[in-house]
Amino acid sequence: MRVRIRDTAVALLAASTAVAAGACGSDGGGGTEGGDGPKIGILLPDNTTARWETQDRPLLEKEIAERCGDCTVETANAKADVAAQQQQMDSMIANGADALLLVAVDARAMASAVRKAEADGIPVVAYDRLAEGPVSGFVSFDGEQIGRLQGTALLRAMGDEVPGAEIVMMNGDLSDPNAVLFKRGALSVLRGKVKIGKAYDTLQWRPEAANQNMSAAIAALGGEGIDGVYAANDGLAAGSIASLRANQVRPLPPVTGQDAELGAVRRIVAGEQYMTVYKPFRPEATAGAEMAVAAARGENLGRVAGDDVTTRDGHEVPAVTLAPVPVTVNNIEDTVVKDGVYTVRQICIPDLAAACRTAGLT
Repeated sequence: MRVRIRDTAVALLAASTAVAAGACGSDGGGGTEGGDGPKIGILLPDNTTARWETQDRPLLEKEIAERCGDCTVETANAKADVAAQQQQMDSMIANGADALLLVAVDARAMASAVRKAEADGIPVVAYDRLAEGPVSGFVSFDGEQIGRLQGTALLRAMGDEVPGAEIVMMNGDLSDPNAVLFKRGALSVLRGKVKIGKAYDTLQWRPEAANQNMSAAIAALGGEGIDGVYAANDGLAAGSIASLRANQVRPLPPVTGQDAELGAVRRIVAGEQYMTVYKPFRPEATAGAEMAVAAARGENLGRVAGDDVTTRDGHEVPAVTLAPVPVTVNNIEDTVVKDGVYTVRQICIPDLAAACRTAGLT
């Protein structure tokens, strides 16, 4: 993926403000009720990564409603099933969607569905992950920069152990193009400075798979032989840390992460996870909502986007590329707390009372 900056700031569409009531079905479907205006479909990839249902879904539905009071929004979660997401997308196309916002379970596998939407005149905005096929727009963070932030933090955390340190790389699912970018960015920092003892590409980003892989790494390298763990997101960090603890690896090596999940922030306070990468949810949801509404109204997406992205097939499409933020114990209050993602009370549960005082949170 190649990004070219066209403007220094994202141009925002003027929009009307109206709030629509939301409803969620037990099957993962649901959305907002609008009027006779445009229909927008939101396709989420899984319920394993906490952000999709706890952050992106409510924010996207709210932001779309505020910009398009007569829009109807349908939201579906594929629960990591490619076939289910293809069926959900087929259903939205058949129901007359005017635009689709897609977080692809598998970027390559969803290409045919994206082509079908285009053939029916329905623009597809790729959200967070660049789906293959003729997408009309893209909203995400700089994936390689995320990997570089993780790799740089891991080197800093290992301190005197570098050079000569041996690490385990717990990468994401490479069917997700973001995972490829994270890995590439991390390796650009780590390669030549540490020894990569074991590396794993984790199917469907499953924490339990990371747990099993870390146990295999410990068996091969020995707990004392692991100086650091590159974990591509917080779920993989959680699975890796659980394995390290179960195998009585003490002290825990520094572990990276991504997504600023509440559990990860608590682990950072507790000293179990060194860092996470915070991708401010609201700016991404705002840009995604504006692009989806513009697409549904047949407007030029270049008015929303500040960048271009080159897709796998060589086409340039309008894109919004946002900046990720590293989070350690030293800046929790200035990032996720300041932005209202979590309160100190949510983070500082009773078991973390002493650690929160040490971190200056209470």
